[in-house]
Amino acid sequence: MVHAFIMVKTAAGKSEGLLESIRELGSVAEAHIVAGNYDIIVEVETEEVYEILKAVSSDVQGLEGVTDTKTYIAMD
Repeated sequence: MVHAFIMVKTAAGKSEGLLESIRELGSVAEAHIVAGNYDIIVEVETEEVYEILKAVSSDVQGLEGVTDTKTYIAMD
């Protein structure tokens, strides 16, 4: 199992609406609105590393209101 954390920046006022859309994505284990440089943190679990790429590039970045992402793959 591959675990990754996706940090998501959203357009102003879009975080709450995007949170629900992100939580509905198939590979998402958890998602929370956070304070700091990013607006939402998403924990993703997949079988293969390449599935993380799909989750970020197609699923999360494809949502209207997402302005930036940064992905961290867990090494443990």
